[in-house]
Amino acid sequence: MKIFKQFFMIVILMSGICLSGISQITDISKGEYIIYSVKDGKVVEPSVIIDDFAKYDVMFYGEQHTDIITHNVQYLLLQMIYEKYSHKTALSMEMFDRDVQYILDEYLEGRIKESYFQKDARCWGNYKDYRPMVEFAKAHKFKVIAANAPFRYVNLVNKFGLDTLMLLSEQAKKAMAPLPYEIASGDYAEKLRNLGNDDSPKKKNKMKEITAIDSTSKKLDIIPGHSLWDATMAYSVFQYHKANPESKILHLNGSFHTEEYFGIIQRLKEFDASIKPLVVTSVAYGKKLSEINFEKYKKLGDYIVFTKTKPE
Repeated sequence: MKIFKQFFMIVILMSGICLSGISQITDISKGEYIIYSVKDGKVVEPSVIIDDFAKYDVMFYGEQHTDIITHNVQYLLLQMIYEKYSHKTALSMEMFDRDVQYILDEYLEGRIKESYFQKDARCWGNYKDYRPMVEFAKAHKFKVIAANAPFRYVNLVNKFGLDTLMLLSEQAKKAMAPLPYEIASGDYAEKLRNLGNDDSPKKKNKMKEITAIDSTSKKLDIIPGHSLWDATMAYSVFQYHKANPESKILHLNGSFHTEEYFGIIQRLKEFDASIKPLVVTSVAYGKKLSEINFEKYKKLGDYIVFTKTKPE
């Protein structure tokens, strides 16, 4: 039975990569999630998001990085965006740093082997969850944007402050938003501060997802580094949209970066307030989707994707 399940998954994934239409991989998610439209106040189909996207430039999908179901939803939405907007489609990803853009481009153009790409582009440990989307972009020849700031600089600024980044080389500075960038403030800063001061197992898991943990410091200030990530991803999206104003960009990031319209959304407005963002936020809710109190989650975005994945 285990061998059959593995074979079935391989067939599904291969179908998802090869088919030009909607992939069979989406069948895995059927019944495993619901989408709530905050504006309409009701549960809707994925097509509602795609139709609504016509009024926006960038769709920010805030995910839980380990939620397999939400990765399937992302893949479905990417395919639907391509079906509707074709060559205007672009995929932007927190999962790749700006300094590996040329390596990512070399792979998408078919110039290097996938094994070299995965190694040199520093692909995440769960890259298999994102691979179908990258392969879909490769097959249909649209851009994948390496949007994030490298971890090494996030760790550096968390430890020594913003002034340290100013001492880096001009080449290094190309891997992040223009310096100096805006540091999180107000409610968003308070949210980050509370996260940094919370020692509960749930919050510790969240910290591992969203920021650099320095093992030598129990109370590391995460705000400068997290702000660097936010600013850099916003700048990457801004840069691409400025060069391709008709584009329809799907940007993938950890939910903390965009929920409540904080983080990346705030920084994007500073680069170009005319760019219209649509915010989708994923929540790992568990099996009882029929018991959701939607009112509790309305502030998280324009659309909330609740999955049957067990909350951490």
